Amino acid sequence: MHPLVKDIFNDFDELRLNRHFQSDQQCMLLTGDTGVGKSHLVNHYKKSVMASQNCGRESMPVLVSRISSGKGLDATLTQMLADLDHFGSYQRRKRGYVTDLRKKLVENLTKAQVELLIINEFQELIEFKTGLERQDIANGLKYISEEAKIPIVLVGMPWAEQIADEPQWSSRLVRRRKLEYFSLRKDIKFFRQYLMSLAKFMPFDNPPKLEDKNFAIPLFAACKGENRLLKHLLIESLKIALRKDAKNLDIEHVSNAYDLIFQNENRPSGNPFKQSLDNILISEVVKPSRYNPNAMSPEDMLVAREFSTPKTLAQLLNG
Repeated sequence: MHPLVKDIFNDFDELRLNRHFQSDQQCMLLTGDTGVGKSHLVNHYKKSVMASQNCGRESMPVLVSRISSGKGLDATLTQMLADLDHFGSYQRRKRGYVTDLRKKLVENLTKAQVELLIINEFQELIEFKTGLERQDIANGLKYISEEAKIPIVLVGMPWAEQIADEPQWSSRLVRRRKLEYFSLRKDIKFFRQYLMSLAKFMPFDNPPKLEDKNFAIPLFAACKGENRLLKHLLIESLKIALRKDAKNLDIEHVSNAYDLIFQNENRPSGNPFKQSLDNILISEVVKPSRYNPNAMSPEDMLVAREFSTPKTLAQLLNG
C-alpha cells in the first residue's frame, strides 16, 4: 500500500476516535487531480470499516456521499439523506425547509451512528460561487458537524482548498493531505514497486514482471503518471490476454490494449510499446488542474493540468 494511503487511513481512524473527546470536531481536506484515486481510496476505506465492524442496516460508521448534480448545499444535504436511506420520512412542505433539512440530516446521522462523513467531489459545491455563498456553505457544514458531533472529510480537486480560506473552516481542517500523480523523476522506484503489487492480483500462476523496465517505462509513457488510466490500460490488457488463453501477460497484449484505448486520440509520440526504451518519450504533470475565479467567462474558469515537454527517460532523469 502507498505510504500516503496508510497515513490517510490513519487520519480517518483518528478523526473517528477523537470525536469522543472534544466538542469542536476535527475535520480534514483531501485533494488530488483527476484520476489520482481519491474516490477509490475513500470507498475502499468505507468497505473495510463496514466489513470489520459487521455493521447492519441500523448503523453506518462511515458515510460517503457526493455533491448532488444540483450542486447546491440543499441538494447535497438531500443526497446525504438519500444515502442514509431515510429520505422517505422527510417532506418538503414547511416554510423554512432549509433549516428543517439540516436538522433532519443531523437526526439521521446520529440515528445511523455515523462516525465519519466523507463528502466527495467537494469542488463542485464551491465552483462559480461568490465569497458570500461559500461562507453560507461553510456555515451549513459547520452546523452539521457540531450538532451531529461528526468529523467531516472534504474530498475534491486541488481548488477545493478554497474552502480552507473560509474563517469557519480554516481552523477546523486540522488535517490536510494531497494525492499526486506518479513521477519517474521524483521516485521511479516507487512506481515500479506499485506495478509489482498490481501484478500480484493478476490471475496467472506467475505474476508478470510489470516492474521490469520493458513494461514499466512504456506503461508510464502511456498513462503519464495517472493511476486511473494505468489501471484502465492494464485491465484491457488482461482481458486481451485471457481471451487468448495466454499463460501470462506480455508486451503484445498491452500494446494491443493501447491501440484500442487511444485509437481516437492523436498522440504524436506513437505507441510506446512498439518503441525501444531509448526512444520512448515521457511526459509528467508539471501543473495540476486549477480554478481561475478571475476568468472572463465561465468556460475559462477551469484550467486543465499541464504536462512537461516529452523527453526520453535519460533526459528526464538527468534534467
